Amino acid sequence: MTPLFSPLSIKGLVFSSEGPSSSGPGLNAQQDGHYSVMLPEIIAVLTPQDNEVFVDGTFGAGGYSRAIAQQADCKVFGIDRDPTAHANAKKLPEVITGQISTLAGCFGDMQSLLKQAGINKVDGITLDLGVSSMQLDQAERGFSFQEDGPLDMRMDGPNSDQRPPASHIVNTYDEKEIADILYKYGEEKKSRLIARAIVTDRVEKPFETTLQLADLIRRIIRQKPRKDGKNIHPATRSFQALRIFVNDELGELERGLEAAEQLLNPGGRLAIVSFHSLEDRIVKNFLRERSGGTPQGSRHSPTVEPAALCKAPFSLPTKKAIAPSDKECNENPRSRSAKLRVAIRTDAPCTQGEAA
Repeated sequence: MTPLFSPLSIKGLVFSSEGPSSSGPGLNAQQDGHYSVMLPEIIAVLTPQDNEVFVDGTFGAGGYSRAIAQQADCKVFGIDRDPTAHANAKKLPEVITGQISTLAGCFGDMQSLLKQAGINKVDGITLDLGVSSMQLDQAERGFSFQEDGPLDMRMDGPNSDQRPPASHIVNTYDEKEIADILYKYGEEKKSRLIARAIVTDRVEKPFETTLQLADLIRRIIRQKPRKDGKNIHPATRSFQALRIFVNDELGELERGLEAAEQLLNPGGRLAIVSFHSLEDRIVKNFLRERSGGTPQGSRHSPTVEPAALCKAPFSLPTKKAIAPSDKECNENPRSRSAKLRVAIRTDAPCTQGEAA
């Protein structure tokens, strides 16, 4: 199969407001109502070649996986914790032919999931962090504060026995615990006021729906309309915080980054799209540390001692995050907050040693 993207030196990629200079035919970011964020940039970074193996750690509707499979005669493993994603994947042509195989689980466990499939090393890994549009657009999943639904937010589905729903957090945790979650994971400045109101209101009526919680937060946070019309919903940060906490998203990301270091072959490509500062900070600090830079540490990731940086498992084609094109932001407003960071696996040993 002839790749639609010609092989490039990744350091030679040029990104502009219109996207990567290597963009080619055959890519459709909008499929079946779902938009694959920064798809041309992801493919330009991964540069799929025949006989290579790739991991799409956040399979979702399969946009990245299908685009990778269409570039070369390669194998793609799509990982997702959401049962709905696997049910929908069965209809995809690339899944039917076997070029794409889906694995049920979390991308933080990708090393063990791939080992069960007989795979120990791969040539490329991509992650699209956060909630998918497929989940966000389904009110019954409880992620949206725009439409009413059960206050759930579990990425592995409402029948999950792995974690409690968001309603359990707001109805049983004490005021300080709720405030800490909203501040730590949502950077919500009025976390204490919101937590106090939640604890007060739930005595009379426990929180069961998304709009019930969103209306309370709107009551607490009074916003003045902005002249540019770009007001964010008052519940945005609180809902983000609960979703991240319920699904252990930051812990999942840290485990996924460690697994990527173990799995990638020398020359393997890593492409990660994040959507808020907490995720991006973890990715940025990890890649800085693992490429021989000075560790900065964070409230989520421990500082690495300089002695651990003697050998660098990754090289960075660019130290700056890559932003989506102006064209994409106009097509898909949800892309505006996206940041893409990329890294190339060197032949240095893993920082923590090769996994058994």
